[in-house]
Parts: sequence; C-alpha cells; structure tokens
Amino acid sequence: MARIAGITLPPEKRIEIGLTYIYGIGRSKSIKILETVKIDMDKKVKDLSEEEINKIRQIIEKQEKIEGDLRKEVSMDIKRLMDISSYRGMRHKRRLPVRGQRTKTNARTRKGPTGRTIKKK
Repeated sequence: MARIAGITLPPEKRIEIGLTYIYGIGRSKSIKILETVKIDMDKKVKDLSEEEINKIRQIIEKQEKIEGDLRKEVSMDIKRLMDISSYRGMRHKRRLPVRGQRTKTNARTRKGPTGRTIKKK
C-alpha cells in the first residue's frame, strides 16, 4: 500500500495514473516525476518497492506544491482578487462564471438550479 502526501494510491492502477490522485499532480507532472526517478510508467502501484516509493515521495516534497499548501494558495489568490475588487474577484463574489462564458443561457453549474415558478390553473 503506497501512501504519498497523505493520500493512499490505488494499488491496481498504473503508477502514472495513481500519482494523479494527489491534488496538484496531473498526467504531465506524474510522467516527469517518473522519468526523473527512472521508474517504468506501466508498473502497478502495488508492485513498487519501498525504495521507489521513497524516491517518488522525496521528489514530490522537493519540487511540487501539493495538497493542503496548494489548496491554501489557490483560495488565498481568490480571496485576494475579491479583496481588491477586480473584475474576476467580483465574479467570484457573485458566484458567476469567471472566465468569460455566457450567462444568459447555460452556466447552470455555477449559478445553481433555475428559480422555477409554479403555474396556477
């Protein structure tokens, strides 16, 4: 059972995919990490030795900002935008799409369900 950064990696997955379960590591970062450590990407997580897991853990701790630190940084960035009342900050405050999407239609995931009214007969 491999545990890296407080996350238990799924044992049946390939290590390339397993590393993406850690917040802040996607496919490209996981490939770079595995190339640095020189581990085969097709290897399953359960087949890793303790030595290989420790190498991966050390590289992630040195080079990457992950999990709690990254989440905190992202939330602080959003809070900063809201505090300085930038356009993006105002969109965050109003819970509207931030990146220029249309809002007349669509945007339901950001705005929530429609305020439907009940028709009288």
